[in-house]
Amino acid sequence: MQSENKFQNSIDVDVTHAKVLSPKRNTTQAETSQALVEEQLSHFGISAQSDYGKALANTAHHLYGAQASVMQLWDITSNTLQELDKEDRLAYFNAKKFLSFQIAKILDTLQNPFRATYQSLSSGNGSQGHYPLFDNVTALFSATPVVVRTATYVYACTEWVDDAFQGKEFTHQIYSRLLNPTNISLANAIVDMEAGPYAAEYLAWNFNSGMAAIDACLSNVLSHGDVLIVSRNVYGGVYQLLHDYFARSNRMDIQIAWFDGYDAQSFASFMKQTKAEHASRLNNGARMHVYLESPCNPHGYVLDVPGICELAHAQNALVMLDSTLATPVLHQPLQHKNKAARPDYVIHSYTKDLCGSGATTAGVVIGEGHRMFQPKGSSANGVDWSETMFWDVYYIKGAFLDSEKAFDVLNGMKTLEQRMMTKVINTQVFTSFLNAHDQIRVNCHALPEHSNAGLREKQHTHGWPCTLFTVDMGPANLPRDVFVRFFDALEPAFSHQVSIGQNNTIVLCPALTSHSELSGDEQKKAGIELTTMRIAMGTDNVKQLIAHFMLAAKHFIEPHAPGFCEKFMANADIDNLYLSVSERVSSQHFGSKASMDSLMKGG
Repeated sequence: MQSENKFQNSIDVDVTHAKVLSPKRNTTQAETSQALVEEQLSHFGISAQSDYGKALANTAHHLYGAQASVMQLWDITSNTLQELDKEDRLAYFNAKKFLSFQIAKILDTLQNPFRATYQSLSSGNGSQGHYPLFDNVTALFSATPVVVRTATYVYACTEWVDDAFQGKEFTHQIYSRLLNPTNISLANAIVDMEAGPYAAEYLAWNFNSGMAAIDACLSNVLSHGDVLIVSRNVYGGVYQLLHDYFARSNRMDIQIAWFDGYDAQSFASFMKQTKAEHASRLNNGARMHVYLESPCNPHGYVLDVPGICELAHAQNALVMLDSTLATPVLHQPLQHKNKAARPDYVIHSYTKDLCGSGATTAGVVIGEGHRMFQPKGSSANGVDWSETMFWDVYYIKGAFLDSEKAFDVLNGMKTLEQRMMTKVINTQVFTSFLNAHDQIRVNCHALPEHSNAGLREKQHTHGWPCTLFTVDMGPANLPRDVFVRFFDALEPAFSHQVSIGQNNTIVLCPALTSHSELSGDEQKKAGIELTTMRIAMGTDNVKQLIAHFMLAAKHFIEPHAPGFCEKFMANADIDNLYLSVSERVSSQHFGSKASMDSLMKGG
């Protein structure tokens, strides 16, 4: 009797899993797979006694069983994957890969009778067009994510699309403003890259620009009247968004508190001071949150992100981190073992290094799953479904990322690691070259003596520097006209463009471009002078960049300041510097790869 009950329970569980394939998944009364089959035939008006009905019933019966078995595979995988040795993982992966092809082959076989039936219903004038399902099956096995160019999608039946609108059916994207397969592929890729072993805990939403991603994150986190601590050195567009929208009393009335420090100790003091200054707001229901940019624009300084996160979380504040300049190569803030030391949200402008080509604009927000999406009616960890970023912002604002841009970013991410290594080499070589000149001020933590070098060494992979930094020639006391003529002659080796993170090296004057939204006083607080040059290193030949820089200085600065060019590093020393830095960085990179012994071991 005991074994019979156990068998019956197994059948019940199987039907529970199988029901998701039913056209009446939410209203079915079926308690067996056979009842599900009969119900399906009845729903579509098919006689179970006809040859067609018998073949359809037999197919549906196997599909319901397959769904239940695949769910069992899912459970077994979840429960045993960590204990499997690598040989078994390899075997299991390829077995599931082949199973995917088998299922797709069944779908492909169905297409011929499906198409013939469709053609028999056509009026013959072709006005209805080609039915999309016929040719999409093989696209499942494209070696790169398919660029899905469509506004809308075919749905299965009423109950399935109803579930989709509740956020409970992910085969139904509904509308590309909400979800798109190429977009989702990119979201999965960035979560894997950023969160690593903790990827299952996180979700990402992609946006049409980095600023759209930042706006979405702030809009989701902040409520009217809240207090927001912001690191001083942020991109000018972010300053403008905060100052001209969120902080305005007739908009969100957010109280902005600008944090000038970089270390956790300074932040602790500032947070305490901020709480005291805005006690009235906070005591009347406002909340305090934190927005960081690390490394920051334009100087590339690093903040103590883990330390600041721990302090903020101890006060129940959420932390938003723009990690664009770090990329997941230099810093992986979501992979900190101590969860309290991780930011709640990580933001990237895909436009920059992640894409790398400068050919597209895009952005992303990554956060814990329960904060990013829940089906309607759900709640988790104190967050209601209506408060998640998807329903609160993404679903209604329409700043989604289209498939072509998502594809561009996915392609760029394939070469990110190699590009960043080259940029790190170039940054270390170029800043060392400039720093050897006593009339050039280099503001870059790549220099060992820089005040921010300790945090860079502690926090970044291999201690590698941010590839964005600033330079000025204040000690040379150059007339503005001389400096401007020199700066304008830096093309074509240095690109006169307003961006960062591309393959070409880009130079601009922040006071006149990227940070022009800041007042003169705010620029000074951010360490930006009128002649400050922001340099975003590319993957160019850095020695060619140095040669061009020296030639431009010889032509425009030397006549005004005789002897200026004699203070540059000697040519042979530059050659030796390049070789030594390249060898050191390459050794760090390739030496950090897993050993063959560890790759061959189980677990």
